[in-house]
Amino acid sequence: MDRLLSTALHEARAGRETPGSQHLPQDDPLFPKLWDNPCWLSFRLNFLALQFNNPVYGRIQQQLGLLRPEFVVLWSLYLGNGLTLTEVVRSSNFPKNTLSRAVNKVATLGLIDREIDPSDQRRVTLTLTEKGRAAVVSVKELMLEHERAMLECLSPAERLTLSDLLTKMVVASGSWPRDLDLNAEAATTD
Repeated sequence: MDRLLSTALHEARAGRETPGSQHLPQDDPLFPKLWDNPCWLSFRLNFLALQFNNPVYGRIQQQLGLLRPEFVVLWSLYLGNGLTLTEVVRSSNFPKNTLSRAVNKVATLGLIDREIDPSDQRRVTLTLTEKGRAAVVSVKELMLEHERAMLECLSPAERLTLSDLLTKMVVASGSWPRDLDLNAEAATTD
């Protein structure tokens, strides 16, 4: 099915201008990655994510001294204070061991508090401290400005459509495989 979709996309674009292609010469190394790439979705998503993550998290590291996973914990709690580590993992898609180390660091720095649930001693709730909230607020506008710059090329209707489509994919992602079993794939192709 992926090959069919990729072929269909390629054929649909053959002989016509593609969105944005009028500003991108065919000899640009980006051109084949956009228009001849069988993994078109993953390329676009990764490329755009890096356009946000590299400058924004680089600045956060300079300004706050926090690595991306550490700030992800703070941002998760900023959006939904009073979460467990498992809930932060689920809502960010980072590995649990990575976020566990991040939680330990931001707790040591006084950016979050941990509270044991009296009714379930295994449940630990994470909350932002005032210092943690101030850290997030200090870089929030930088993040929003960079995101606005990235979305500037889209009309308001296109932004809404993009948001709706990406939201649909994020929600569906819970049913996607977490690991790719190459041995199982080899067995089915033999």
